[in-house]
Amino acid sequence: MAEKGQNAVSGNRIYFLDNLRTVMIFLVVLTHASLIYEKHSIGALWWIISDPSNSDLPGIIFLIMNIFVMSPIFFISGFLVSLSLKNKTGWTFIKSKFKRLMIPWIIAVLTLIPLYKIIFLYSRNLPQESWTTYFHWNSIWSQNWLWFLPALFLFDILYLLISRLNIDISKITVKRAIWTTLIVCYLFSFCMDFFNFHGWTKTVLIDFQNERIFIYFMIFLLGSLCSKLKVFESGWKNKKLDLILHFTGWIPINLYIFFVIYSLVKPDNPLFSNIVDTLLIRLNFILSLAYLLYVLIISFKNYLNKPGKLWKELNNNSYGVYIIHVIVMGGIALTMLNTTIPSFLKFLILTVSTYVISNLIVSFYRKFIKSKLIN
Repeated sequence: MAEKGQNAVSGNRIYFLDNLRTVMIFLVVLTHASLIYEKHSIGALWWIISDPSNSDLPGIIFLIMNIFVMSPIFFISGFLVSLSLKNKTGWTFIKSKFKRLMIPWIIAVLTLIPLYKIIFLYSRNLPQESWTTYFHWNSIWSQNWLWFLPALFLFDILYLLISRLNIDISKITVKRAIWTTLIVCYLFSFCMDFFNFHGWTKTVLIDFQNERIFIYFMIFLLGSLCSKLKVFESGWKNKKLDLILHFTGWIPINLYIFFVIYSLVKPDNPLFSNIVDTLLIRLNFILSLAYLLYVLIISFKNYLNKPGKLWKELNNNSYGVYIIHVIVMGGIALTMLNTTIPSFLKFLILTVSTYVISNLIVSFYRKFIKSKLIN
């Protein structure tokens, strides 16, 4: 993309969004690797590997990453959806999204989820089970990390339906949309927590985290609005706002982490009261999410809005890397399971090696297998 426009039809790329999505996929890998080595066994009962060699820092990294790591990806998907729908009929749009999202999902849940269970059982010295239990509709993990694909497909379908309403957005400003999103998401997340609706809903076709799925959809819609209003075509900068946010943004992040850790350590002993604690947790979560999302988008727009050979390769691989990285990670972590390598060093090795090897696999597939299938 140039500052001159966002014309996807002519083949221009929105470089800073491509680059941001690639970095977020790396952070997804980092987040999932942290579950293997975090000290308080957040994922010990269900994550692909749980290494007894662990430390506190991966757990802190997980708590921070878990605030925002998927939100920029949904924002980018929302930003691109209006460009994807342009010059397409509804049926053509649905078919293109089904081919891109649901076909890979079908293949992945029928192959990678069984591999996940094989690694899970083997790493814990447990016997393998009946083959029928290795599929997502018969396992405790359901779709696991693959939940993102059908959720995004659902958002695309909902966006198509909303677009048919021909809503006039000429009077909607980005500022008003952001504030509306913050307030609505805060009230929604509080109600889900307060009425004990938090957790996961798992079905054969779609999995989602109850307290976050609507937040993701609102961020998706916010991205689509930013695209329609062409907010990134200007050279807008606000150094004063950036300084204020950078000086204060760490406050809700630290408060959120404190309240979450406190609630885990003392679940039956609220700091103030159940209502007040929930209000504070959700408020600091939303403020942290807003700050981190803003900083990432603006920073990439201002400083990483450019192409490059390496960026191009990583950008083209990012979708495939997301799909396969957990299985690659499980295989690598398995080789380090009984070694004397310090836990944090294992964590770093696992994160980098998973990302690199996943990219190599996807690059090989794209260049030597997919190209032959197409030709």
